[in-house]
Amino acid sequence: MMKSDKVSVSIVLSAVFVASIVIVFIFGFLSDKNGIGSFYVNSEEEIKIPVVELFSTPARTHVSEARAVRSSEFTSKFNSTAIVTTRKNNKLEQVLASVRAAIRKAASIKNQSVIYKNNDLFSGQIYRNPNSFYRSYVEMERRFKVYVYEEGELPLVHDGPCKNIYTSEGRFIHEMEKSNNKFRTRNPEAAHVYFMPFSVTWMVRYLYQPNTYNVTPLKEFVSDYVRIISRKHSFWNKTQGADHFMVSCHDWGPMTSQGNAFLYNTSIRVLCNANSSEGFNPKKDVSLPEIHLYGGKVPSKLLHPPPFNSSRPLLAFFAGGVHGPIRPILLQHWKNRDSDIRVYEYLPKDLDYYNFLLQSRFCLCPSGYEVASPRIVEAIYAECIPVILSDHYVLPFSDVLRWEAFSIQVEVSKIPRLKEILMAVSEDEYRRLKEGLRAVRRHFVLNKPAKRFDVFHMILHSVWLRRLNLRVG
Repeated sequence: MMKSDKVSVSIVLSAVFVASIVIVFIFGFLSDKNGIGSFYVNSEEEIKIPVVELFSTPARTHVSEARAVRSSEFTSKFNSTAIVTTRKNNKLEQVLASVRAAIRKAASIKNQSVIYKNNDLFSGQIYRNPNSFYRSYVEMERRFKVYVYEEGELPLVHDGPCKNIYTSEGRFIHEMEKSNNKFRTRNPEAAHVYFMPFSVTWMVRYLYQPNTYNVTPLKEFVSDYVRIISRKHSFWNKTQGADHFMVSCHDWGPMTSQGNAFLYNTSIRVLCNANSSEGFNPKKDVSLPEIHLYGGKVPSKLLHPPPFNSSRPLLAFFAGGVHGPIRPILLQHWKNRDSDIRVYEYLPKDLDYYNFLLQSRFCLCPSGYEVASPRIVEAIYAECIPVILSDHYVLPFSDVLRWEAFSIQVEVSKIPRLKEILMAVSEDEYRRLKEGLRAVRRHFVLNKPAKRFDVFHMILHSVWLRRLNLRVG
């Protein structure tokens, strides 16, 4: 692209963004009781008020951040901050309205904490509302359609890493690219959402100059990509990208999305780096589990954990480098301090990492440079209760899962009291948490090909919920 073209594109994008800000001031922005503003306009021919609420999230009550959209909390009132043009396909929106009503009805069922459907058990111990989750999931399977943009060339688009630390990013892209994927539609008019299949990880590999910490080339690529699809297709401009989504497990995913203001502020961003203090918005964004698969496979020792009642002689375990602000605190207080809590900066070569996971009752999962940690999923695989040590981390699938049913969250300020806190967990509570781990494991497994309720489908379900939260029309 010529430099003059880039300047022109930047001017156009800036003009569009400024124009949208002007609209805000012209028509007024009124904040409702949930802190979610509503735009009011008079013209109903070209611009209409969307009628779906971005559901409010309760105030933070623990170390975990406020939950995202809850499938169990659909209300009868719908509002949105996004200004969008009228869609021709009103039938699609009418169907989604009926889906919302069906989910609300399922959520209203009382005194049914456990449901059993098609050999699948859904317990209120694990799910915030098992009825509404199951209904929304089934409706997703029946109706949800995703259009995958075909623009872009390998390796930056239509490809991604399928092993090691950023596995979940590449696996999702590859699964969506499959021609036999039942969620993918070749008809963009029939789509509920639009997927931009670029890989931030591959951008870092092929566009980034090492040791410069300059992410401008990544932002420019994203800016160019949005410019191309918005000129070639009409769908981005109809919603300012509100029904579009991207997926990134790289730490720089959030910064890269800043290449387009609407992508950052309006689109659905599926991110491992789900840090609410750095712009992650759980009302529209999706927290992506960080899954580290060495060689692309789950380690054999974690495929079949020991029997439920097997002895686990260690209270807690952690091994990892000193990255970020939390791990130094953990190592300061617990490295080589207690035989019950094994904390290593780097595990000696003669010791086996996975053996420690399988021998420990609790697995410590502190954030590193960024909030997400692959140790959480490793702990789930090992049936070792995750102890989440993090600030501002929006946990994956927290719109439907009760993380308190299979993990423990400890505030960073209480790390010095870690042993006291873990020793206070009764044997009954420990067994309950371990049962929860067994129940949720399937939601964090990457299958090839994908299977019902696995991590691929749970990611799609999170996007589906956010699309239900946006009525274009």
